[in-house]
Amino acid sequence: MNGTFTPALPAKTGTRWVLRRFAQHRLALVSAAIIICLAASAVAAPLIEAALGIDADAVDLFNRYGPPSAAHPLGTDELGRDVLIRLLYGGQVSLFVGLTATIAGALIGTCIGLMSGYIGGRTDAVIMRITDGVIALPVLPLLIVLAAIDLNKLGLPEGIVGSENASLYRIVAIVALVGWTTVARLVRATTLALKARPFVEAARAQGAGPIRIMARHILPNLASPIIVATTLAVGNVILLESVLSFLGLGIQPPIPSWGNLLTGAQETIWQAPGLAFYPGMLIFVTVVAFNFVGDGLQDALDPRARNRQSERV
Repeated sequence: MNGTFTPALPAKTGTRWVLRRFAQHRLALVSAAIIICLAASAVAAPLIEAALGIDADAVDLFNRYGPPSAAHPLGTDELGRDVLIRLLYGGQVSLFVGLTATIAGALIGTCIGLMSGYIGGRTDAVIMRITDGVIALPVLPLLIVLAAIDLNKLGLPEGIVGSENASLYRIVAIVALVGWTTVARLVRATTLALKARPFVEAARAQGAGPIRIMARHILPNLASPIIVATTLAVGNVILLESVLSFLGLGIQPPIPSWGNLLTGAQETIWQAPGLAFYPGMLIFVTVVAFNFVGDGLQDALDPRARNRQSERV
């Protein structure tokens, strides 16, 4: 026993096995392709904008509610701006918020759950009661209250408060502060099981300290539940950001997001229904796609299925 955990399957074999299992989920595979296409299109927004020879912020009041054309593939909005390019830039913001806030929440949850599960005792009891309290809070009303707080009264630097990205930073911080609980509970439960495993006992017998054991021996074995929980949470975060932006408490213009594009379209839905349909459909497709990918990863990374495979091997 060398104090480290040896997986049942070699690393390369395990990776191929996970990919093969994931590929068996047709919906997850298609959803992953959709997410990649949406992300690539959003990143390529400046290139598409240059290729079409238009400016996403250019106002043309003589071309309001223009129909789809070669110059404007999805038409124009109430100010004559190109709808396609604004959707792509809105995708940049919505996907950035979803991924960044989810990863930040996962990092917070991983640290809290790892510490709670490994230390145990009163520390574990206190942390879990705090976690239960956060879970019990109604998320959307809490986010609305936090989003309505005036940043000037929090003593933040003027450079941050006055930045046009202030609303973006606020949403990421708020969602991360309330979105860590699921990962924390999963990590704690897995840590409780892992800390009694022989490879952890061997590391402890060799004189390894708690920080080393948690970082080197337990944390690598938490990758599967963390990845699955994070993937499943991205869609929910995008949906929350869209709801807050739709209510006027999220990403503020002139920065476009799918949520505030919906807000701008609600008063003109009878004149130009496409202005509400396009961002709404993108939100729907993205959220569903991330959920299917999360389900596929959950099955592909299932350790019980891997153990059955290793027994057959």
